[in-house]
Amino acid sequence: AVESHASGTIINRLLHKAFSVAKRVRSETGVASSAVSISYAAVELARRIFDDMDHHDALIIGAGEMAELAAMHLKQAGIRRLLVSNRTFSRAEDLAASLGGTAVPFDSLMETLAECDIVISSTGAPGIIISGQDMRGVLKKRRHRPMFLIDIAMPRDIDPAVNQLDNIYLYDIDDLKEVVEENLAGRREEAVKAWSIVEEETKSFMQWMDSLALQPAIVALGERGRRIMEEELAKTLRRLGPVDDATREALEVMADSLVRRFNHEPIAFLKDRFHETRDPAHTLQAVDTIKRVCKLD
Repeated sequence: AVESHASGTIINRLLHKAFSVAKRVRSETGVASSAVSISYAAVELARRIFDDMDHHDALIIGAGEMAELAAMHLKQAGIRRLLVSNRTFSRAEDLAASLGGTAVPFDSLMETLAECDIVISSTGAPGIIISGQDMRGVLKKRRHRPMFLIDIAMPRDIDPAVNQLDNIYLYDIDDLKEVVEENLAGRREEAVKAWSIVEEETKSFMQWMDSLALQPAIVALGERGRRIMEEELAKTLRRLGPVDDATREALEVMADSLVRRFNHEPIAFLKDRFHETRDPAHTLQAVDTIKRVCKLD
């Protein structure tokens, strides 16, 4: 709207103010810095363990909403390679294609697990799909390199006994709920700070709105001053006769300076009245006074 000149002065200022307030809230508070969804919390937990996400591969098991969100967050976190597995292979293909990942068949799940450092499972299976025995075989293939597993399925996809294996770090949806609850409490505290910023900036914008009542008088003073300056300058130049360019320029600069100095006091009076009272009625009275004294009407 601004670029196409479809917004007026007030809307234009309001839009810029909205963007600047949003920037202040994000930079001065932590209101958007913590995970408050299970899928996001899962990826944030993975990032705490693997700082360099671009050096690791991840596997998403499932293709439902939570799996899709987790895959999206992994991609945004900069994961090196994203693999997706699902019983219905076409759904795995669709999800992988949407995020630049690779779909892998569900019947080769154990081989795929051995390739990945991070695994997030969120299927609709009625019971366990990854057992402790399965993971012993996977660890052997990986030469016992550490693995981070997150089970956000209900009921669980991964046998809790897996967590007893060395170099396996298993978290389930209950662990993530605790993280989310802690983050929500922190976000509520940050929201108080955010509202304080919004209230401060709203007050500033409303004061600017009130100050618009001064603008017609200030503009009229400027126009009146320029008109008088041009008239008097023309009279002076006629009396002087032909003058060189340097003299003409000096006279114009002097005349402009005089007008600015004469206008300074009434403009300062208007602004002072506005800042002292913050009362639109008093501001309008001051404007009317200046209009009468300076014959601006």
